[in-house]
Amino acid sequence: MDGAALKAALGRRARAEGFAAMGVTRPDAIPEARARLRAFLAAGRHGQMGWMAQRSDWRADPAALWPDARSVVMLAEPYTPELDPLELLERREAGAISVYAMGRDYHDLVKKRLKRLGRWLIAEAGGEIKVFVDTAPVMEKPLAAAAGLGWQGKHTNLLSRDLGNWFFLGAIFTTLDLPADQPGAEHCGSCTACLDICPTRAFPAPFELDARRCISYLTIEHRGAVDPELRPMMGNRIYGCDDCLAICPWNKFARAGAEARYAARPDLVAPDLAELAALDDAAFRARFSGSPIKRIGRDRFVRNVLYAIGNSGSARLAGAARALLDDPDPAVADAARWALDRLGRRES
Repeated sequence: MDGAALKAALGRRARAEGFAAMGVTRPDAIPEARARLRAFLAAGRHGQMGWMAQRSDWRADPAALWPDARSVVMLAEPYTPELDPLELLERREAGAISVYAMGRDYHDLVKKRLKRLGRWLIAEAGGEIKVFVDTAPVMEKPLAAAAGLGWQGKHTNLLSRDLGNWFFLGAIFTTLDLPADQPGAEHCGSCTACLDICPTRAFPAPFELDARRCISYLTIEHRGAVDPELRPMMGNRIYGCDDCLAICPWNKFARAGAEARYAARPDLVAPDLAELAALDDAAFRARFSGSPIKRIGRDRFVRNVLYAIGNSGSARLAGAARALLDDPDPAVADAARWALDRLGRRES
């Protein structure tokens, strides 16, 4: 079949696999990405994420990552939550976990779908493929915008008029020549809801992010103690932050996710902070088996929990912090002291 017919058939197969949208672009379709990435790195806005700089040439130029690729197929899979993430922030004695991390690890689920779809493509038309889900030096969001799936909003995440912004992205690089789609147009207009709601003011300007102030970065990527200035702003967020996503008006068009395994585990919806603070390494690994939370390890997670305890204003939680004053991990012990000091000052 010709390229257009193959692409149409691939789209039908993608929807059968559970993807909500598909678009195609060229590996050289994001030439502006190189300058933007260089500016981001030069300003140090990547923080401790050294891996962003280590392979910046591949990240900025998909054609350099795999020179034989002729097309990039971008796919979107919704994980729209049933609950309002902003409501969890009011439950100060409980932890707020980012929506995407309340269920099964999306990396595994999306990658399996991509591989099945890729095998179908090879069986139908030959060629070679490589699949990527968030763990390789691939700039999925600019590529998805170039493929017509949407646009990068002022919060830098991908937005869609049909899906809102609650969706994962996956990429299939292929040596096949498929017809490319038109890039997505920006539809944020004058809205600044995502910028205004950010508790740490992590957006220096619209369409720009300073990861060093982003709560998702601080709770997941940042190692060691968090700047004391930022700790009060973290509230009860113990893994990730959904504020800028949850407030977006385009979510009125969000489509329900088809994958039941993305649904929130009951024990990860507003879990008790004292219970989480008591986790040792073995208990942490057991509790978060199959969850993306597992990758940050017990120490970083409990550090986050202690910051949330300090922000809770609850004397009931002081004992959980006191028990960790002599924790072997310096950041955990420091967070325990900070939490007790903050709770004590509140009582006074």
